[in-house]
Amino acid sequence: MTYTLPELSYDYAALEPHISARIMELHHSKHHQAYVTGANAALDAMAEARATENFVNLPRLQKDLAFHLGGHVNHSIFWKNLAADGGEATGELLAAITEYFGSYDGFQKHFNAAALGIQGSGWAYLAWDSMGNRLVIGQLYDQQGNLAMGMIPLLMLDMWEHAFYLDYVNVKADYVKAFWNIVNWQDVATRFESVKAGSASLLLG
Repeated sequence: MTYTLPELSYDYAALEPHISARIMELHHSKHHQAYVTGANAALDAMAEARATENFVNLPRLQKDLAFHLGGHVNHSIFWKNLAADGGEATGELLAAITEYFGSYDGFQKHFNAAALGIQGSGWAYLAWDSMGNRLVIGQLYDQQGNLAMGMIPLLMLDMWEHAFYLDYVNVKADYVKAFWNIVNWQDVATRFESVKAGSASLLLG
């Protein structure tokens, strides 16, 4: 298997009361696993298409791979973006947030608006734009749409219903508010330092 489900560095109950153990178990062991399985299945189907020189389904398979691999990448980052004792943004990361968004409060309000403004399923993200050499906030539709090439995600928030519905029902704003209590700013800072140094090697690490 090319892709495998990563283990969490904390147990399923570690993020309570902000995210319940039941959601974490389902989200990680069922939903994330489904993306891993789907990405591997798409690769296998592409290999079979090459072997038989039957490429009629290639456009669909490429879309399948993009969707499932997007889910795998997004969740692999998301799990590491979370911690029971999240702390606060500090140092160069906080300075950059202030530079590009005016203030930490301005950044947080912008990020919240991006998360709550998603129509349907998707993600809110803070990313490093390697072309513009700056931080940007954006929305990701489904798992892979609306993300420009060259964007390196630093902080991601899953806004699919499976991420919050058992705890927050349809009150997305409460889920987004709770998210700020468990952001692993050390992980975000490490990713930021990596991209500033010209390396994306810590994308999933």
